[in-house]
Amino acid sequence: MTNAFSDFADTISSSSSSQNPPNAPVYQRVAVLGGGEDARLIAALCLSEEAKVTLFSAYGAELKSLRSSSGVTLRGAGPVGTYQVDRDSVPSIKTCSELDEAVTEAEVIFLSGPVHKQRTYAMVLADHLQDGQVLVLAPGRSLGALETAWFLRIGGCKADITIVETQALPYWIKAEGAVLNISPVGEIAAATLPSHRGEVIEGLKRYLPNLKAHHSVLESGFADGSALVEFPALLMSGPALGSGAIQIPMGGTPLPEHQNFASLIGEEQRGIITLLADERRSVARAFGVRKLPDSEVWLATHAGVLKGDARRAIPNQTEAKSILRDGVIGSFVPLISAAAIAGVPVPVTDSMITLASGVLGADVAAAGRRLDTIGIRSKDINTVRQAMDAIATGQR
Repeated sequence: MTNAFSDFADTISSSSSSQNPPNAPVYQRVAVLGGGEDARLIAALCLSEEAKVTLFSAYGAELKSLRSSSGVTLRGAGPVGTYQVDRDSVPSIKTCSELDEAVTEAEVIFLSGPVHKQRTYAMVLADHLQDGQVLVLAPGRSLGALETAWFLRIGGCKADITIVETQALPYWIKAEGAVLNISPVGEIAAATLPSHRGEVIEGLKRYLPNLKAHHSVLESGFADGSALVEFPALLMSGPALGSGAIQIPMGGTPLPEHQNFASLIGEEQRGIITLLADERRSVARAFGVRKLPDSEVWLATHAGVLKGDARRAIPNQTEAKSILRDGVIGSFVPLISAAAIAGVPVPVTDSMITLASGVLGADVAAAGRRLDTIGIRSKDINTVRQAMDAIATGQR
């Protein structure tokens, strides 16, 4: 068993609703916004811990599919089983098509799905949030919490809420119809905005037990290593680079257990990942963030392993394009935006955006998160650092 999986398993075995630290809040009422795979997983995880769960979707097809199914079925690692939907006789996930109804009584609100949907939710939530509520970006990626705070502010939100930026969920998902096959992820960076609300993260570990608290959302945002691992794996393979797959004799067929995400990463891909990681660390240092994971930790967290329980499935083409789109918008463009202010060159990161745009057939970078679009327009890095710190600590 890998270190990442061992750490995760230890966390799982030591966490339950009855083992929260004394000062950790106990969240009982949860709203999940979105009806995709991430949302269904979050809803099932929360219901498994006996929370009252409401799942909101604005899409009729998503709600119809959920309501007509036997429930959300989890297989693989974790709390396996079928979690009922809209059943009065047993604890179940309640579906809802009215946003205000979904969030009014919720103590915790999860924003799931791709970055562009999270932006939309942030805008429409501004009028509905109340003091004390917790808004969880799952995942938040780079500058996610800062961007959400900006959208809530311009939307007129005055409530004293806590935004939590996580960099993944406890499990990778491979959907087969209504069934979600899940495998465990290692420790995931998380932080609160305003900072110094660590008790919120401790309370959320009831549902997301692999969270690792960071001092601020600046740290957790720079710790987002998802795209730097995923892009070389998804964009670069073939005769020149090869992959990390186990070599198969001519005429042989690869075993299913060897067809996983880690098999896409060979030594050449590792070299590119190292270059991308070095660029991210250089930019982070310019903004005062120095304790980032090393490349091997990022690989274990975002690619999984060749053998063992912590295997990540290879995405299909549609899923892969979604990963690239989110990676450009939510991970690489924010880094380039920060790098431009810091005067740090990031040519490898920039090349990944160019390659991804070619595959996607669109200038996705134009929709990326940038500091100037969240109210930070100075070209002086010290001024920008002060502004980001002020937002992160709730002073702005």
